[in-house]
This record gives sequence, C-alpha cells and structure tokens, in this order.
Amino acid sequence: MTPNTGVNLRWPIVIAGAAVLIATGAAVTYLALRPGSDRDKDPAGLATAPRSGGGSSSPAPAASGAMLPDVVVSLSPDAVARAGITVAAVRAGRATSDLRLPGVVEPNAYRQVTVTPLISGRMTGVLVDLGQRVRRGQTMAQIFSAELAEARTRYTSARAELQVHERELARTEKLVEIGAASRQELERLHAEHTARRADVQSARSRLELLGVPAAALDDSAGQDVGASADVSAPIDGVVTERLANVGLNVDPASKLFTVVDLTTVWVVAELYEKDFSRVRVGSPATVTTSAYPDLALHGRVSYIDPQVSAQTRTAKLRVEVQNRGNQLRLGMYTDVQVSGIGVGAMPMIPRSAVQTVGDRQVVYLADPKQPGTFTEREVRLGPAIGNDVEVLSGVQAGDSIVIEGSFFVRAERDRLPKASSPR
Repeated sequence: MTPNTGVNLRWPIVIAGAAVLIATGAAVTYLALRPGSDRDKDPAGLATAPRSGGGSSSPAPAASGAMLPDVVVSLSPDAVARAGITVAAVRAGRATSDLRLPGVVEPNAYRQVTVTPLISGRMTGVLVDLGQRVRRGQTMAQIFSAELAEARTRYTSARAELQVHERELARTEKLVEIGAASRQELERLHAEHTARRADVQSARSRLELLGVPAAALDDSAGQDVGASADVSAPIDGVVTERLANVGLNVDPASKLFTVVDLTTVWVVAELYEKDFSRVRVGSPATVTTSAYPDLALHGRVSYIDPQVSAQTRTAKLRVEVQNRGNQLRLGMYTDVQVSGIGVGAMPMIPRSAVQTVGDRQVVYLADPKQPGTFTEREVRLGPAIGNDVEVLSGVQAGDSIVIEGSFFVRAERDRLPKASSPR
C-alpha cells in the first residue's frame, strides 16, 4: 500500500512561511521605532522639528558671533502696571567719555638745564646744595683755570702793546706835519695799529667765550682779570642734581649741576591703542594726586607720542600743568582725566534697560501698536558714559525700549516654553 506523503510536503512550506512573517514583523517594528523615521519628515523628505504649542518659544542658541533671534513677550495690561514698566525712546548722543589714565610727574624738558663749565680747571668752591633754589646769574661754583690765566695774560699784553703803539702813532703824525717823518712811515704805523687792535679784539673775544663778563673787560680794572671763573645759574629754578665738589678737575664737557624750573611740569601718561581716536592734542585734562585730594590741576594734552611701545602697546601722552607752590614733585604718581572726543551721534540707552542673558546683553523693544507686546533683542554695547551706555548695534535712535521694569519682562520671557531640540 502506497504511503500518503501530502502531510510531509506541507510542513516545510508552513515553516518557511512562519519565518517570513516573523522577519517582516521585526522589520516593521524597527522602522517604526528608530529615530528620524519617515513620520518626522515632510513630503519633500526634509526633517522638521516638532512644534510646541502655546506661546512663543525661546530661541535656539546662536552660533558664536551671531546675533540671537528676537523673542516676543506678551503681558497683560495689569501685569505691565504691576511691574511699573516704563518705556522711552532711544536717544542719539555723542560718544564722549572721560579717560582715566595713570601718570607720572616729570620735569618740563624745555625748562631743564644741565650746567657745565666754559673752561677747564679745578673746582675751588661750590656755593649751592642739592634742592636749593637759585636765581638766574647767581654764582653756583668757582673754578681756577690755567686756560683763563693764559687768556688774561694775552689780553693784558695786547692792550699794553696797543697803547704803546697808539702813542707812537700820535708822535709820528706830528712829525709828518712838520716834515720830520715820511708819510710812508706813517702808513706803516697805521697798518700796524690796525693789526694791534685786531689782536686786542681777539683776546677780548676769547675772554668773553671763557665767561668773563663784558662789563669787567670794559672797566679800567679789566686788564687785571683774575684766573678764577664763576659758574652762574642759567635760569631760575631748583638744583635737582649736583656732581660738583671742591678739588674736582673739570672741562667743558663735565656735568656740574642740573637746574629745573618747576613752575610748570609735565605729567606723562600711557594711552592705549583703543583710545587713540578719542584723544587729540589740545584735549582738556585734569590732574589729581592722592597726596593732595583737594588739588585739581587743569591743563591740556600738549603732545602724543607718534611711536607705540612694542611691549605695552601704548603711546606716551603729555599734559603740561602749572605747579604753583611746587606741590607736584618729580616722580609723583598722578591720576590724569582726559576729556574724550566723540566720534559722532550714537544711540544711547540707560543702563537699567540692559539685561544679561548668558554672555549676551539684551533690551526689550515696545510695540506702540500692540500695548503689552515686547520684543527681546540682543545689543552690542560700547563704553558707558555716566548712567548711559553707547549702543553699537541692535537698536537705533527713536526705537521705544523698556527702561524701567525690564527685569520683570525678562522673567516672563524665561517662563515661555522652550523649543525641543530635534533628535
């Protein structure tokens, strides 16, 4: 009897069909559960972030350097009244502000003189001390000089020879008149007389160059000028340096004293590169010191160094001020306040209008057509001037912003639902 093989042929088909069904179900489940499935795509195949319902969403973080997008905040009239929100227009102002710079008192280089001798010799006397005030022409030191003695001898000898020759010339002129001398002899004596006078003038000029006063040479006693020379003060001032001592051998290159007129001084400060455009020669400046809190000296910027220091990236700024009473001493630290120059009309807003969100500054613009609607906008700020701050970008003059109660608007903005980041 032939066996029935129908059942044996159906079991493999059943097993194969079950395996296909299981694989199909697993594939459908995987596609349904994996992130970024087709249900999150639009018909064009582009992924879209899910929307959150109700209210304005907070902006996603901006890329580095990019401005944050605006965020709209809506408040009820009662909430605006309770928060005491005040709105005002952004005004245009000149971006001027005072610069405060540290300075150091230095001598007025145009009124500082290094005293050197006019002759070589040995110091025989020093008549002034360090820190002493001197008057112009006052004798500061005395020098005995062989050079001066030699010049004095030459001058005395030249004058004596000239006087003798003048008497001889006078006698010859009388002899020529009576015919006892020739005119040729008289002309020779005139030529010699001219040479003698030139010698005297040369010796006199030499003594004047060595510091002998002209009055002493014109005096009848000028022929007996001594070998000692005086070193005189060239200006009124204070002796700030003394290198002269008795017995010191000196020459015209030797530095003996430094005399400084302290009626005016220089205050030198360091001006940073970023402030170059805000200061110019002639800008008003005020100098104060911790030593005299009630003292304020007013002056103007007289010089700005055209060179910038490679180490500090600053240029030297100089202010010349009067120093009546010598209250400012050389080397003293000071505070220099320079009035800055405006670069044009810039939007200015009160400090109270600015709120900080992370590392950004924002303000809240009011929509005059929709009371209670405020727009959060990022701004970039410049230097502060008193209670106001300059705005570089974000708002313009005439825009209405919240100047009081901006913190309450920010709090309401933080309560808005935040957008979910797409997975």
